[in-house]
Amino acid sequence: MNERVTAERRKRLEELAGRLGVHFNNICWLHQALTHTSYANESRFKVEHNERLEFLGDAVLELAISTYLFERFPELPEGELTKSRAAVVCEASLSSRAAELNLGDYLLLGHGEMLSGGRRRSSMLEDAFESVIGAIYMDQGWEPARKYVVRQLEEHLKQVGAGASAVKDYKTILQELVQCHGENKIRYVMLGATGPDHAKIFEFDVRLNDEVLGTGTGPSKKAAEQQAAKKALEKLNK
Repeated sequence: MNERVTAERRKRLEELAGRLGVHFNNICWLHQALTHTSYANESRFKVEHNERLEFLGDAVLELAISTYLFERFPELPEGELTKSRAAVVCEASLSSRAAELNLGDYLLLGHGEMLSGGRRRSSMLEDAFESVIGAIYMDQGWEPARKYVVRQLEEHLKQVGAGASAVKDYKTILQELVQCHGENKIRYVMLGATGPDHAKIFEFDVRLNDEVLGTGTGPSKKAAEQQAAKKALEKLNK
């Protein structure tokens, strides 16, 4: 890991690291985690891309979540633990968290990927999220990487209840909450979509009867609805 990072790139990465709550001993690991293969392929020089870190981060992520669930919910059988883990580490949860962290803004992409909306593509955001975990593991080891995973996915982990068959999504939680208070109706309304067809960003609001409770955006209709439901729950909790 001897790749040179420009002063401007280093400054941006250090700002990102600060927002992630991680102090890197070698910022080049974060640089590599956010370097896509398309950028490496177009470079005139040898550039380390993030595929290997993604592979490593995926394993660290799964072990961190498995350990958390195993220790926190001793009464859950193996099948329920597996379902809960799958819900926490699914593409929708990882890509939405990566979007919230603005990881796409720091990705180095090839020209084609950049023009095709790669910075907002769910699969690419998921890969970036896992690559950053791999970078933290390589830079600092297991315990800081484990803590980072739990911190970043804390909201999803909170949804795992004792005896729950799987992690509930925000839409389900909101629906159940509303049903406890009489004949109320929840509906989701699409406000619009921006970007090219292959990389659209959707915007939805969620309404309780006729009152707007929350608005959300995401790389898919489902993800945007989830974000709207999350905002609604935050408003109701207040």
